[in-house]
Amino acid sequence: MKETYVYTDGSCHTQLLIGSWAAILFVDGERMELSGIENNTTHNAMELVAVIKAIEYLREHYPSLPAINIITDSQYVAGLFAREERLSNAGFITKKGNEVRNAEEVKRLYELNSKYQLNFTKIKAHQKSSDVVENINDEVDKLVRGIMRMEAERRSK
Repeated sequence: MKETYVYTDGSCHTQLLIGSWAAILFVDGERMELSGIENNTTHNAMELVAVIKAIEYLREHYPSLPAINIITDSQYVAGLFAREERLSNAGFITKKGNEVRNAEEVKRLYELNSKYQLNFTKIKAHQKSSDVVENINDEVDKLVRGIMRMEAERRSK
C-alpha cells in the first residue's frame, strides 16, 4: 500500500483579490508540487482549492490509493467536517438566507471525502521545529506566499 501525504496552503491578496494555492504531495516518498493562481477569491477559498486540486491530482494519477493523509494549518478546512451534516441539511444556506461562502468548493470537498478515505490533520501554522511535518508545512507556506508575491508584482507592472 502506498503511503500518501499532502501538505496544503492557500493565500489571498485582499486588495487585488487574487489568490494562490499550493500543495506538496508525497506518494511512497516521491515528492510532487502543485500550485496555481485564482482571481476574485478569498483566503479560505484558496485553502479549499489547494486540498481539492491535490486530491483530484492524486485520484487521476494514482487511482488505487487506499487513503490520503492531508496536513493543513487551516482551521477552516479542518473544521468543515464537523459542520458537514448541519451545512448539508441547511442546503448550504445561512440563517440569514444567504449561500454559505465557498459553497461550491465545500460541496466538492464533501463529495471527495465521501468517495475516498481522506484523513485530515490540523497543525499549527508557522512553527519552527525539527519535526518533518511542521517543516514541510512551513515550506508549502513559503511556496504559496512566493507565488502570490510574484503574481502581485506581475500585475502591478
